[in-house]
Amino acid sequence: MKIYVTGRPGIGKSTVVLKVINKLREANVKIGGILCPEVRGSHGGRVGFKIVDIFTGKNGWLAHKQLFKEGPRIGRYIVNTHDVLNVGVTALKNALDNADVIVIDEVGPMELSVHELRSEILNVLSKGVNVLAVVHYRLRDPTILKTLKSYKRYEVTINNRDVLPNIIVNEILKS
Repeated sequence: MKIYVTGRPGIGKSTVVLKVINKLREANVKIGGILCPEVRGSHGGRVGFKIVDIFTGKNGWLAHKQLFKEGPRIGRYIVNTHDVLNVGVTALKNALDNADVIVIDEVGPMELSVHELRSEILNVLSKGVNVLAVVHYRLRDPTILKTLKSYKRYEVTINNRDVLPNIIVNEILKS
């Protein structure tokens, strides 16, 4: 089963995927891949994003506003190439070998700014494996968009975000 979710920023895409992960784990499905949760500072504002290997829990910084001096700049954030390679690329390669479902949260500008991670994301998306991806709502990468044409697409909205996890879990379990 190849599924991706998209939608406006802050609508709940990652929350939907986290609920799917938890429900699939309850059904003894092995989940691998990456999560890229936001990190908020003591003042409550977003300061960056982590990158987390779902299978092992290993994590690092995907991007931060102030911690890094070098790396691709996406808006106010600088991408941490070191952790992207050591956590993100490794997580996706391991997921191909060990997971029943591979999650990519998210396919967006930060993740795609590092060539090796972009290549591994494209590799996973192109394989005949079960994938659940979060896709940035303004993604413009023509190669990835072409690959996603074979995927089932769900747009997360206020009206469906509470029922969508069960719909996606049912589709994955019946595949």
